[in-house]
Amino acid sequence: MDSFLFTLLLVFAIALGGRDQLTVAQLSDALGRSGPLLGVGLTCSAASAAVMAWAGASLAAILPQRAAEMLVAFALAIAAFELAWPARARRPAEPTRSLGAIGIVILARQVGDAARFAVFAFAAEAVYPVVTVIGGALGGGAAIALGWFAGARGLARFPLRTVRLVLSALLFLAALFIGLNARYQAY
Repeated sequence: MDSFLFTLLLVFAIALGGRDQLTVAQLSDALGRSGPLLGVGLTCSAASAAVMAWAGASLAAILPQRAAEMLVAFALAIAAFELAWPARARRPAEPTRSLGAIGIVILARQVGDAARFAVFAFAAEAVYPVVTVIGGALGGGAAIALGWFAGARGLARFPLRTVRLVLSALLFLAALFIGLNARYQAY
C-alpha cells in the first residue's frame, strides 16, 4: 500500500509541467478536448509505468541488496537531473490527427522522464512491483488529464518550473541519502 501511494503522489507531482503533459495540453488546445486524445494519453501513461516498473524490478532482482539500493539512488539522481532540465514542448506547426502518431510521441516522452524513473526506483524497492505500476499509471494519468483539461494556456498560469526545480532538489537529496545509506551499511 505504501509503494502504491508514494508512487501515485510522487509521479503526479513530478509529471506536472513535464514534456508529456505539455504536449497533451498543446494538442488539447489545437484539436479540442477530445475523448480519444485523453484515452491515448492515459494508455501511454499506463504502458510507460509498466515498462519502467518491469525494468526496475527485473534489475533489482538480479542484484545484491546494497547494489539494488544504489540502483534506486542512481534512478532518483537521474530523475532529479531530468526535472532540473527545462521542459519545452515545441508547438506543432500542423497538429496531426493520427492517434497512433500522437501515442508514439507521448510514449517516447514518458519512457525517459523523471516520473517514470521514480516508478523504476519504487519498483526496484517494492515487495510487489505491480502496485507501483498501478500507482505510476494513475499518477501519470492524472497529470495527463490535468494537461488535457487545462490546455497550454491554463498550465502557463502555474509556476511549474519552480515546482520542478524544488522537486529536483528534493529528489537529489533523497538519492544522496539512499546512496550513502547503501554505501555505508554494516552487514
